[in-house]
Amino acid sequence: MSYRVRPPARPLAGAVTVPGDKSIGHRALILAALGDGRARVSGLGGGQDNQRTVDALTALGVAITPAGPDALVIDGVGWGGLTAPAQPIDCGNSGTSMRLLAGLLAGQPFSSTLDGDRSLRGRPMARVCGPLSAMGARIEGAPGARPGEIYPPLCVAGRRPLLGIDYASPIASAQVKSALLLAGLYAQAPVRVREPAPSRDHTERMLRALGVPVSVPAPGEVVLDPTGFSRRLPARDWQVPGDLSSAAFLLVAGLLVPGSQVTVRGVGLNPTRTGVLDALRAMGADLRTSSVREEGGEPVGDVTARASALHATTLAGTLSVRALDEIPILAVAAACASGTTVVRDAVELRVKESDRISQIVKELARLGVRARELSDGLEIDGPARLAGGVTLKSGGDHRIAMACAVAGLVARAPIEIADVDNVATSFPGFESSLAALGADILKQ
Repeated sequence: MSYRVRPPARPLAGAVTVPGDKSIGHRALILAALGDGRARVSGLGGGQDNQRTVDALTALGVAITPAGPDALVIDGVGWGGLTAPAQPIDCGNSGTSMRLLAGLLAGQPFSSTLDGDRSLRGRPMARVCGPLSAMGARIEGAPGARPGEIYPPLCVAGRRPLLGIDYASPIASAQVKSALLLAGLYAQAPVRVREPAPSRDHTERMLRALGVPVSVPAPGEVVLDPTGFSRRLPARDWQVPGDLSSAAFLLVAGLLVPGSQVTVRGVGLNPTRTGVLDALRAMGADLRTSSVREEGGEPVGDVTARASALHATTLAGTLSVRALDEIPILAVAAACASGTTVVRDAVELRVKESDRISQIVKELARLGVRARELSDGLEIDGPARLAGGVTLKSGGDHRIAMACAVAGLVARAPIEIADVDNVATSFPGFESSLAALGADILKQ
């Protein structure tokens, strides 16, 4: 399938919602499965990634029942109630599913295998398997071109109890940190994770909401002390907020199309996730939040974007970490901003669903934008008059596909984006949401 996008005949306007935050969705599903009793998880986005976690938990003996278009009822099996799967668990394209499940399965008294599609089989896993192995699990993966690296499928032979660990991660990764914290539920001594910069803290917030002793002694450091944990997790309902990463595409569209005003309602505003808003504000974006409240330990609110004249900025350090998933759409904003925008400290983009640094530079070049790869980021010269009449390629990456679609709204002529089925992994109905705001976008 492909998108055909035309510059809209009028400004974008309106208020929409976006699918639930899949990062929080994964965690809510896993923690509900470990709870002592029945729980309801609402606000799930319906994307393929969360479904992979649902399927994995079902394979591990958890009963999960649909309860409406965006909700599931989960009969938790308790801290020690998971059972060995009958066959390998297919994580599809979901790296979050695989890494979080690796942490969970490391503490189980059975062996299991985690596999995925071709893209996921190319994503590095030593960063999570190394510290889990140091905790006593035995994990084997497929070798790759890089010495010392391993790739899926992962064969996980769990151990209970696991050893404690004091792990200094070379990168800031919420997935690695979360895997170790989930493993920490089955450890006999504290698990401490130290990162070079704070990463997303959804897991810490949610574990604390369940009474698990998790502390943050310093920025970028988290400790789970299982000696103060009863080995019981209460059953509780979870409401998943809208995904700010998905909202970012609609908000940038509102910023770039002249005269537009776009509101996305009910999105998560966790400070570890709002780097995209901070980056856009640094570029001169008119962004306003309203109706801020708390749901399930997470701040939630509405965000409104008004068309703005943007200028260049620099993303580096903690800001790059906090805006990592949104850099493809920030690159489109940068192409329309005056000056040269520089992105550094974003080497993790090279091992996502695609090499996002290389892919976004290639697609911007097809639109006539001057952009250059850096070892850990990119540079983009603006403002550019985006060329039309071209076909862009997603590289099998949902965020690249959506970023290219937004670029098409400000191109000089219609464009096409090839290979967009992958968008369903995170934002099913993306094209419908854009169209509801007045965009001329057709999936064909």
